[in-house]
Amino acid sequence: MPPPASSRKNAVPPRAYISPLRVAAAAQTRERLVAAACELLALPDGLRGFSLDAVARRAGVQRLTVYNQFGSRRALLEAVFDEMSARGGLQRLAQAMAEADPHVALSLVVVVFCEFYGGAQPVMAQLIAAGASDPELKQGLRERNERRRRLLRSLVERMIARGDLLEDAAGDLVDVLWALTGAPFLLELTLGGRSPEDACALVQAAVADAVLRAARQSQAPA
Repeated sequence: MPPPASSRKNAVPPRAYISPLRVAAAAQTRERLVAAACELLALPDGLRGFSLDAVARRAGVQRLTVYNQFGSRRALLEAVFDEMSARGGLQRLAQAMAEADPHVALSLVVVVFCEFYGGAQPVMAQLIAAGASDPELKQGLRERNERRRRLLRSLVERMIARGDLLEDAAGDLVDVLWALTGAPFLLELTLGGRSPEDACALVQAAVADAVLRAARQSQAPA
């Protein structure tokens, strides 16, 4: 005899069992696919040979495996960006931003970005070049760059709160800092054989000059 309708209505459905081994295997597969994608992007063909099929072949799996993990080429590219960020030490930005003095924080932020771009130099140069003709890549890079702009704006706003700058100077200063801390500027500095360390020193000097110029403009009489 079936249970009363009220009992069926209030019954709690059984929990779906999630196998820890299956979760671990899926995580390993994802890492393997991201590694294969990073290797592909480092090749001379770069993004021209980058696809779910190409990543699947390099990782030795079926295309469906790549699709099940990421769903799209754009999502796979985002996973590659995340992996590059982790390898390049961008997680240190949180520690840099925790500095009480925004000027010290800005100097540390510059070092973090310089070291990241320097370590990812071959792949980064290809990504920037390919972004001009690849809408998905271009959108992903734009969104990442906007995060950097928001971070720099936060530091400039902290300088304004301290009385170091006037609010009117914020917009121009953020734009200048954004340009100086971007990959294209640093990569251009290293094209002639300049070391990443020397290039970073030039970037830091340019950033300090930009802040000093903005501060002087803020102090100038109206």
